[in-house]
Amino acid sequence: MLQIFCIILLLHVVSVYSDASLHILTIATEETDGYTRFMRSAKAVGLDQQVKVLGMNEEWKGGDIALYPGGGFKINLLKKEMDKYKDDKETIVMFVDSYDVIFTLGSEVIVERFKKTGATILFSAESYCWPDKSLASQYPANQSGKRYLCSGGFMGYGSSMYNLVNHEKVDDLADDQLYYTNIYLNDDLRTNLKMKLDHKSEIFQNLNGAQDDVKVKFDDSGVPYVENVEYNVKPAVLHGNGVSKTYLNYLGNYVPKMWTKENECTWCDDNIINLDRIEETAWPAVTLALFMIRPTPFMEEHLSLLANQFYPKNRIDIFIYNSVEYHTQHIDDFLTQFSRLYRSVHLVAANQTMAENAARNAALNHCLEKKCDFYFAVDGEAQLVNSRAIQLLVEQNIPILAPMMIRPMKLWSNFWGALSHDGFYARSEDYIELVENKLRGVWNIAHIHTCYMLKGDRVAALAPLSPYIHEDTDPDMAFGLHVRNKNYFMYVSNRVHFGHLLNADSFETNHKSNDLYTIFDNQLDWEEKYISKLYAKQLEADTKIEMPCPDVYWFPIATKKFCDDLVAEMNNFGDWSTGSNEDERLNGGYEPVPTRDIHMRQVGFHEHWLHFLKSYVQPVQQKVFMGYVDDVSGGVVVRILRAFFLFTGAPLSLFLTGGLCLDVVVVFSARCRFSDLLRFYFCNRRYSGIARCSG
Repeated sequence: MLQIFCIILLLHVVSVYSDASLHILTIATEETDGYTRFMRSAKAVGLDQQVKVLGMNEEWKGGDIALYPGGGFKINLLKKEMDKYKDDKETIVMFVDSYDVIFTLGSEVIVERFKKTGATILFSAESYCWPDKSLASQYPANQSGKRYLCSGGFMGYGSSMYNLVNHEKVDDLADDQLYYTNIYLNDDLRTNLKMKLDHKSEIFQNLNGAQDDVKVKFDDSGVPYVENVEYNVKPAVLHGNGVSKTYLNYLGNYVPKMWTKENECTWCDDNIINLDRIEETAWPAVTLALFMIRPTPFMEEHLSLLANQFYPKNRIDIFIYNSVEYHTQHIDDFLTQFSRLYRSVHLVAANQTMAENAARNAALNHCLEKKCDFYFAVDGEAQLVNSRAIQLLVEQNIPILAPMMIRPMKLWSNFWGALSHDGFYARSEDYIELVENKLRGVWNIAHIHTCYMLKGDRVAALAPLSPYIHEDTDPDMAFGLHVRNKNYFMYVSNRVHFGHLLNADSFETNHKSNDLYTIFDNQLDWEEKYISKLYAKQLEADTKIEMPCPDVYWFPIATKKFCDDLVAEMNNFGDWSTGSNEDERLNGGYEPVPTRDIHMRQVGFHEHWLHFLKSYVQPVQQKVFMGYVDDVSGGVVVRILRAFFLFTGAPLSLFLTGGLCLDVVVVFSARCRFSDLLRFYFCNRRYSGIARCSG
């Protein structure tokens, strides 16, 4: 009997909390990215039909509240709307900002928690007394929680809310938060209106000053939620007030149900364009803006990947800015082969005087002149390996979107997950999971660079601002600042693999074959260019390496380009030894077995060659001579290099006249050290070999 009574009582309590209707008012004068997110969150928690938007398409008259106090215009808009609630003591009316607010929970929870407070009007609370810090001492003492009123979210019964906003006349440029603060700090008014603050964020969570308290968690079914770990509560409304907007963007990547472990990104296909259903002649026009800002390795491959993009070239206008003389020939070769295929090509060459920021602004204006639908900026470090990268980005149809690109095996990427207090790089809580592709989707982030796409309307809005110029900041930082100041969201996508970033930080151009020297900084691209496609097969357990005669093994290792570039480097150096016993390059100056050669140290390739041996030759050696492990270092270095480059006689003539040096022959024994490596030779052959010496 007691159990039945408890159940009836529980149902009664729930029905009491559910009876009161909840009306939600917000103010938005234009449909910004933040407004779109706000309405999406309302729909996700079933509140979209309860939201009424005030001020849409009206002129904003509340001043620049991002820089100064203001917002009285919001109160005056509310006054008009609250007339209908003048005598309504039952309906609960909630007001929230829209551009920087996200709902996480629905009506039933909000109403229940509001009623439990016993308040007639409930305001959100925050850590800072703003806009007048001198009022802090006048606030009533509270035992725990946030102390100060924030006007970004509040709620109450209709008639009480009417009295609140009609307390006195307000100028449009007056500060709305100060208006409500003065009412709250008046003991009589606070008591009569039964005003309280949501000190522990049970409904309203203001993020400014509370970011360390608010975390994304997942329930047992893989659905994310936000928890205030300080107060052990799940807030219903998140407000990115002040400088916390990028943190709100981070939270908004997950809640409410924006990303789940089962379905991953739940909204990513909302506005997708399926280009496969459109005739190619009608595909959106893209301005492809290429920027060569500094000497960069693998430029020939970079341009080739762009040329191989599966997007109709007659729908692409190219803008090229090259400030590096080293890349002039690369660009000339590219244009000679492909320029006639594109809709148009505009080149700012290395011999033309134009600063980088001016060039980037010029590219945006060029996009407008060409009536572009999309603008795609690609710096020389971005290797777009995915041949459908442009198509996929266009189809995603997001105003500002970057394909996620990282330096292979590093955490360096083309986006920032968060910002520090001074506006520079900070690591978001999910950054590592994103760059390691443990979480896939489209992510609202703080900053993008190197490779990104803008829709035409964003270009039209940003171009007049010259967005790549701002005081003393570099062009990329200036661009990000202008975008954030416009309250535009920047997104990065890792739904698929788009490509990766090159490392040009220490790239030198003083060699004949400069890419050859990047084995340490850009090993992935180095392997793609210089290691045979058949090499990896040799390391598989079931692959039997060819043995043309006893203890001699042949296997593919290097490409023709590797041999060509290495030979070219040696011939460009050209300072061959005399072939006598006297050799000043050696300790003691005596060579017992003289040859005409060039040491790797002489061309600055010593460490690179050791790395090549250890990374690509040694694994095969250990496979065919099981149990023998040796190090490539120390005192064996000189003999490796000297023996390896015996370029006199037949081997040299083969290098110069055969022209088909495909691979390497390395000779060593299971019992001999790497000092027994002999020479680079056997040019007109397919394979490299390992021979086992006897002593």
